[in-house]
Amino acid sequence: MVSNIQMVDLQRQYQRIKEEINSAIATVVQSANYINGADVKLFANNLANYLNVKHVIPVANGTDALQIALMSLGIGPKDEVITPDFTFIATVEAVALLGATPVLVDVNKDDFNIDTNKIEALITKNTKAILPVHLFGQCANMDSIMEVAKKYNLFVIEDTAQATGSEYKGKKYSGKAGTIGNFGCTSFFPSKNLGCFGDGGAIFTNDSDLAAKAQMIANHGSNVKYYHELIGVNSRLDTIQAAVLNIKLKYLDEYNFLRQKSAEVYDNLFQNQEHIKIPHRNIFTTHIFHQYTILVPEGENVKLQAALKEKGIPSMIYYPVPIHQQKAFNQNNYDTYQFPVSNMLSKCVISLPMHTELTMEQQHFIANYVIKYFSK
Repeated sequence: MVSNIQMVDLQRQYQRIKEEINSAIATVVQSANYINGADVKLFANNLANYLNVKHVIPVANGTDALQIALMSLGIGPKDEVITPDFTFIATVEAVALLGATPVLVDVNKDDFNIDTNKIEALITKNTKAILPVHLFGQCANMDSIMEVAKKYNLFVIEDTAQATGSEYKGKKYSGKAGTIGNFGCTSFFPSKNLGCFGDGGAIFTNDSDLAAKAQMIANHGSNVKYYHELIGVNSRLDTIQAAVLNIKLKYLDEYNFLRQKSAEVYDNLFQNQEHIKIPHRNIFTTHIFHQYTILVPEGENVKLQAALKEKGIPSMIYYPVPIHQQKAFNQNNYDTYQFPVSNMLSKCVISLPMHTELTMEQQHFIANYVIKYFSK
């Protein structure tokens, strides 16, 4: 029996780059420059070069990145922000924290990203921005989103926490995920494709004025110490995390490639299985598989998860409750009938182990048991 299967195996990934990581951390400790040390600026420059974007503002986490981006665009009470219903809570939470209203949109059945055909009908005089999420590792349809945004003079903030390094290749727009809208926002939570050893995040933009404003807001609204032009927040990527990210950024393309190869292995193992639908790939984006998420018959995802657990196989359901059904947003009175796809997905999706250290033996063990479960 295959043992020690991890949903994300960060320990083995660390072992491969242990000497580089330990050296980078030791250098920071010896310098004692734990806040705004040299590695923070270096990482911002390195990530900007990787993304081919003008400005990167490192912050404390991905949720802060979203909130600061929204604040930089002046979004607040009475404003509306259009965003998908099927996503992690942080995307919508950042909007609500500023007193703005999240206007939820159902998602596509195939790629689980925002259904761009439903955006325009939801735009009102109060709509200020569209906040797409590049879910599970591939980009939303940015051509359609940018077309609507330009037509109605709306801002676009891309949530790329699950897609750092994914490449968008549209008819009119192209570039790395997060570099097409007014802002891109990401998280460096340890399990991300580019993850640090704690919390971390970043904002990126090609607009120098917006970059300057976001930088000020992240630093208590200040450019000069003790002089505050704006109401801001305290959100910094610490130097040790920046040092770790500088090392791991060098391997990001390799990490994404390894995930893609593992996804291909799963695909082949699940081929012709009528009860298992493998992840869809859009032609306009690369898929870097932050998650490998399959669809199973409705209601079977929870049962399958329990059965996998008995065999020592981890799995996750992203997401068991769509945003419109979350108790925290009950006051918004969302109509559940407007979200048939999100409602369906919550009962059908299950994500299998996916990481850079996944072995062929582990994948065969996982896939064989999933197939056996549906052969009963």
